[in-house]
Amino acid sequence: MTSLVGTRILLRFNLRRDRLMIPVWVAVNTLMVLSMPNTLRTLYGTPAERADLIHQVATNASFRALIGPVFDDSVGALTAWRVGVYAALLAAITSLLVVVRHTRDEEESGRQELLSSGAVGRRASLTAALLAAAVANAVLALLVVAGLAGQGAVGALAFGLGLAAVGMVFATAAAIVAQLTESARLARGLTAGVLGTAFVLRAAGDSATTDGSSAWTWLSPLGWLENLRAYAGERWWVLLLFAAAIALQAAVAYGLAGRRDIGMSFLPTRPGPSVGRLGTAGALAWRLQRGSVLGWSLAFFIVGVVYGGLTDGVADIVGDNENARRIFERMGGQSALTDAFLAAMVGMMGLVAALYIVGSVLRLYGEETSGRAEPVLANPVGRLRWATGHLVIAFGGSVLLMLVTGLGFVVGYGKEAGPILGACLVQLPAVWVIGGLAVLLYGVLPRAATAAWGVAGAVLLIGWVGPALDAPQAVLDLSPFGHLPKLPGGGMEWGPVLVLLVLAVALVATGLTGLRRRGLTT
Repeated sequence: MTSLVGTRILLRFNLRRDRLMIPVWVAVNTLMVLSMPNTLRTLYGTPAERADLIHQVATNASFRALIGPVFDDSVGALTAWRVGVYAALLAAITSLLVVVRHTRDEEESGRQELLSSGAVGRRASLTAALLAAAVANAVLALLVVAGLAGQGAVGALAFGLGLAAVGMVFATAAAIVAQLTESARLARGLTAGVLGTAFVLRAAGDSATTDGSSAWTWLSPLGWLENLRAYAGERWWVLLLFAAAIALQAAVAYGLAGRRDIGMSFLPTRPGPSVGRLGTAGALAWRLQRGSVLGWSLAFFIVGVVYGGLTDGVADIVGDNENARRIFERMGGQSALTDAFLAAMVGMMGLVAALYIVGSVLRLYGEETSGRAEPVLANPVGRLRWATGHLVIAFGGSVLLMLVTGLGFVVGYGKEAGPILGACLVQLPAVWVIGGLAVLLYGVLPRAATAAWGVAGAVLLIGWVGPALDAPQAVLDLSPFGHLPKLPGGGMEWGPVLVLLVLAVALVATGLTGLRRRGLTT
């Protein structure tokens, strides 16, 4: 078919461009899944402990909303329960990022027009993007199946296929959105909104029932994954729902791709505001990033409310399980269990905030490589002033995220705000160090700027998986988050905080110096 000419070459090119991003995201996801069986054996080694866990989850709607229902007490079934929703979320995020990057991003930058002037079919770019996402999901599925085969090959196959299927559902959803919008940023935001809606629908359904049978749960692909019931009497027919959704969405995306010109979209772009409202570099940066800031803030507030609502019940879930208590305390400090849980959850939100700041900083790289920065800099706007506008949004936005997280915890937990807000704000020096590394890479080594995602992924992996695997303290100390005081409950230590702040300032200053001295990327 002439419309697919050049797909193989484009696929190889896409995989080469993603040779860092895809392996990092897949590795983080795989290690999160494969670390869970040993952790669960340590935490719930006896049938009585597993039966008590199942009873506590069945009677706690908040935990079902957060993680989902439990269908069996085997280690495999508990693994699928504990990490299924979040592994699926990571697979979906990876997929939507890959598809938008190789479709709408390419059109927005003008590279797709150059490629299309050669022997490249009309739908080759879309096909190569979907195939790149399929490769990422296939590798994830293979690694999960191989790693969990010891718990039961059939259950491992069901779980691996389910994770890959969720990823492809959102890959094809992103393919549709990429045809509808003219902005890659908006395409990512809308697809992320669809993913958030899927999570909310599943959470609403699971909080209402103990067996995943709610109609709300069945409206979400994340609910389909749990109803596949890996290691708990697999329902193979659920895979047909995934196949139908993937095929239908892919057909819609291909149909739309054949009906529009390159660079155009089906949703009209609104005209910009008057020049006066965009008269400064900072105003332009806010205009470009305000949707992202507001979307992340809403998500952090909601998650804070959910985690806050779980705090009073954590003692019942952990009970007398010393191993579970030790893991919480290692993540959150040596203090009372409730404070340790709060500190651990706040720390997790800080790790996620690091992803926000990397994405916000790298908006500079996107503006530069797309050619949009050059017209701005052709005016009486210096590079440092232009970059500072975006960095204020990046670093200031991280402050906002942690503040709304703290407010969410306060709303959900119903306790005094001071200690919780302090615990949230103390995460900022570590977040800013990760942001400073992104600024350094962008300013000094712009072609390696996307390696900042690898740094953020590695820190996320250390923070999430390290304590559960009882990793050596030397490994945990590789993350800037490992040096922060564990609040609330622990004592405030200003020394590490000040060191991290100085390091963040030094990284940003070095990056800006490099930006001022180098040429623009072409």
